[in-house]
Amino acid sequence: MSSEQAVNADTIEQTKQQIRGLVSEIAQLSKSDLDADEYFAAFLQKVVSALAAIGGAVWILREGRRLELAYQIRMNETLLDSESQEASRHFGLLSQIVGSGEPALVPPQSGVGEDQTAGNPTNSLLVLVPLRGDNQVEGVVEVFQRSDAQPVTQRGYLKFVIQMCELAGEWLKTRKLRQISDRHSLWAQADHFSRMVHETLDLRETAYTVVNEGRRMIGCDRVSVGVMRGRKCTIEAVSGQDAIENRSNIVNFLGQLSTRVVATGESLWYDGSTEDLPPQVERALDTYIDESHTKMMAVLPLRRPKRSHEVRQTVTGEADEESNEANEIVGVLVVEQIESNLPEELLRSRTDLVYEHSARALTNSVDHSSIPLMPVWRAVGKMGWMIRARSLPKSVIILAALLVVIVSLFVIRKDFNIESRGALQPVVKKDVFVPVDGTVIKVYVEDQKKVKAGDPLVDLRNPELEVQFQEVLGQIQTKQKRLSSVVTALLKKSSLSEVERTQLGGEKLELLQQLETLGDQRDVLEEKRDMLKICAPIDGQIMMDWDVQKSLLRRPVTTGQVLMSVADPAGDWELELYMRESRVGHVRTARNDKQWRDIEPEPGKQVPGKSVTFILATNPGADLAGAIKEIKDATEVHPEEGVINKIKVGIERKAIGNPHPGATVTADVYCGRSSVAYAWFHEAWEWVQARIIFYLS
Repeated sequence: MSSEQAVNADTIEQTKQQIRGLVSEIAQLSKSDLDADEYFAAFLQKVVSALAAIGGAVWILREGRRLELAYQIRMNETLLDSESQEASRHFGLLSQIVGSGEPALVPPQSGVGEDQTAGNPTNSLLVLVPLRGDNQVEGVVEVFQRSDAQPVTQRGYLKFVIQMCELAGEWLKTRKLRQISDRHSLWAQADHFSRMVHETLDLRETAYTVVNEGRRMIGCDRVSVGVMRGRKCTIEAVSGQDAIENRSNIVNFLGQLSTRVVATGESLWYDGSTEDLPPQVERALDTYIDESHTKMMAVLPLRRPKRSHEVRQTVTGEADEESNEANEIVGVLVVEQIESNLPEELLRSRTDLVYEHSARALTNSVDHSSIPLMPVWRAVGKMGWMIRARSLPKSVIILAALLVVIVSLFVIRKDFNIESRGALQPVVKKDVFVPVDGTVIKVYVEDQKKVKAGDPLVDLRNPELEVQFQEVLGQIQTKQKRLSSVVTALLKKSSLSEVERTQLGGEKLELLQQLETLGDQRDVLEEKRDMLKICAPIDGQIMMDWDVQKSLLRRPVTTGQVLMSVADPAGDWELELYMRESRVGHVRTARNDKQWRDIEPEPGKQVPGKSVTFILATNPGADLAGAIKEIKDATEVHPEEGVINKIKVGIERKAIGNPHPGATVTADVYCGRSSVAYAWFHEAWEWVQARIIFYLS
């Protein structure tokens, strides 16, 4: 008997230890920051396990003080059927517990009241304890227990559940405080966001504020704003980007998608499914998703807000509410989740806050930027200080000085020079071309080396040409041997018939003709072989790049390719100017003026369209003079100056000392005299004429 009592005592002690462990776990669980679904699931499982109960349920009061099942364990299916009578009675019992706020033990198959509309329709003992948070009933914890326990044990069940509900109440209180803190933080962010987006009326600055501050407030990965330009939506700003590249695929595809969504007039919420979307929106969305890899996105048309004095009570559903209005669409707000995974309810509520302020701020900015000459009015507004009493004398002096400067620009005249770049070249210069295709096998000269006419410059090798030459020589030898045989046969008159003699005579004539043709081919090939040795065309100095000698070796070259130049530095020199096509017209106009057409430049006297002043890059301190000899009518494309006309300028040999061929030159071509304003700003005026006045006329 004593051994059985010891076993029972050990079992009871183990059970108590298990219950204490579960209670400790529930206490730790109530201090965690789990969400409601996770907490109630873990809480109820531990309570049911500690009581060894049949099952249980947690009921939470939602909006309108309506009970809603949060979690259940082995609950009778009839109680889950909202249309069943048992479920109705059970729900009435729960409502009474909520109303009274007192815990209760409800026997199986029992009822409350005369009509028995509320009661326990199950065969289990119901342990019902209200769940309180901050002295207010927030729900009910229900445990299904066996009904055969002693009354003392049943009261123990009730006491245990009450204690556990007190722990759950602490979790509810902490959760409510956290929600209040989060809500306070959210409203602080909303206040900061509203002040930021309404801080300026500049459209671009407003758009960038909306996307960057809006992304931080929503907590998503990317926010973009598009602005309507006619019927097309143009992406104006993307969060995290100082500037956007309008030619990039992702910006183009997003603009196309936004344009399609705006055409429908409805908001687009994409969560991975494209069902029930218009075909044009679906195609644009698929294209953009393939490029951006977005998991979830919202494209919300930003409508011009209603002009109403009514105060809105909530911003929930603001985007959807505005989208149903027939207001003008001024742009779009695009919210994207690429890696983040915010709950849809949280995402929508925060997006609504951003939408409300963004629509108003963007509308104001669009209206402000659409005012004609707004930059001018803004500048005028900033100059208001000039007409104040203290600043008025200074303003008058400044305006008078400015007026004098402007008048002087048009009254004072100065030399009108057209600038051009060019190069210094000797007049006597020959380019060395490749006469036949081949491979360079030897280069005899280097840059600046002096040569005589006929000196070897480059040796080429053409294996194909050599093969052709040997083939022609072989054919000539073969034809000569055959001709010798025919001539020998014709000399033997007695052994040949008349027919054979006639045939041999014809063959002899044919062989002579073939030998003549082959001889011409041999002469041509010999001439080409001689061309493989390229020689200097004139006496002079070699002009070539410093690395050409190395790069030419074993390099194939083609007929007509320029290898180098030979110039005579001892002779006359000239300037070769690369005058831009847009500037050469001034030179021609001055050159063709009747007043100066027949006058040639002289020392100390400049002639418009003919006189040139230049400096060498190697000696920029010395101003040199020259005269235009020729202006080429044909235009060329220069790698640095663009489309140009070449101008040849004659210069004195003594003035340039010992120049280097190809030296860079900066020249001013004298085109007469003009006002200072035209001499300085003629290119700007020509741009206005070509780009603005021409299109307006």
